[in-house]
Amino acid sequence: MFDELKPHLAELRKRLGLSVLSIFLAFIIAFTFHEQILEWVTAPLNEALAQVALISKKAADGMVTTHQVGGAFFVAIKVSFFAGLLGALPFILYQIWLFIAPGLYNSEKKMILPFVVGGSVMFGVGVLFAYYVVTPFGFQFLITFGSFLYTPLINIEDYVGFFTKIMMGFGIAFELPVFAYFLAILGLVTDKTLKDFFRYAILIIFILAALLTPPDVLTQLLMAFPLILLYGASILIVQIVNPYVEEDNDENEERQS
Repeated sequence: MFDELKPHLAELRKRLGLSVLSIFLAFIIAFTFHEQILEWVTAPLNEALAQVALISKKAADGMVTTHQVGGAFFVAIKVSFFAGLLGALPFILYQIWLFIAPGLYNSEKKMILPFVVGGSVMFGVGVLFAYYVVTPFGFQFLITFGSFLYTPLINIEDYVGFFTKIMMGFGIAFELPVFAYFLAILGLVTDKTLKDFFRYAILIIFILAALLTPPDVLTQLLMAFPLILLYGASILIVQIVNPYVEEDNDENEERQS
């Protein structure tokens, strides 16, 4: 049995190695632009602090700080790795496809382009949605709350971890239609399957929103509601790709006889 697994393990090791290498190369490129990337990452925070400054004179002293020796360097490493992971994503998806492709039919292997492009685009849409919709509301609410009593001194290390968790969470969540599409292509789900599972999906979506986002209700709701809409879109996609076909009772009786 182990001998049969050896080729698969070797192939998996090859695909993982190439994926890690692509992330490393993308990280090196991103690190050369880490100042511009960090400026983009902290833009929502700076806007929230500026908004707070308009509301409360005391909050005008709010600032972004670091509490660690070499904190700025490690922050640059983190944002560069995050950018490198995003940049290497299409290649990583390509490696995933090459690993699973040997087990597919020739007609299914032709779906490589939709898988790579669709997965990359939807992940990017999730990141952009989180950046331009979720973070402005979330950061302004969290920072302005209590700003009349306290001066916001934001730790940049904590903020970057907070930021990347939101971006990655939304990026992964927005892969739902792509995931549903390929399950439908493989014939594993139909639109009826998703419709019957809807009530349980709602519960799972709110659990995932709690796990993939920081522990504040606003951010979790901002992830849960788009996910519910994406689940509805997934039902429509699966209905087109692999619709449920109800067999006639007469045909069932003939097969039983």
